[in-house]
Amino acid sequence: MAVLSEVKMQSNPPTLITDGAGVEALCQSCGVCCSTFRISFYWGETTAAEGGFVPVELTEQMNLYRSCMKGSSQSKPRCIALAGNLGESVTCTVYENRPSPCREYDVFDAQGELNPRCNQARAKHGFEPLNVRFVPKTTA
Repeated sequence: MAVLSEVKMQSNPPTLITDGAGVEALCQSCGVCCSTFRISFYWGETTAAEGGFVPVELTEQMNLYRSCMKGSSQSKPRCIALAGNLGESVTCTVYENRPSPCREYDVFDAQGELNPRCNQARAKHGFEPLNVRFVPKTTA
């Protein structure tokens, strides 16, 4: 009896994204992270502090040291800065002045694999999981 090696076969290969514009387009057609997670950060990032950049009027104080984006700490979170319809077309109205958790959220890891939190958030909102991979273009 022959032993067959186990091979994972994918009937639906991943969609490959090769540049930053593709990642941006992916995020701007989703937006579930902004409607799933509490976006909390050090209050000094707000315009209430010297050098702060996140509009303080869009935040709420959580404690002495932490603020969060309004709407993101609700039982059904949605960041006040998110405009548009989830799963269709969204944008961050304060993108250039977004807080550190938003700046640090990696959609893809160093190997190009999708952050599993993306599909967890999509499932919470009833969206199909994404099957995408980031493979940067190589220049010759």
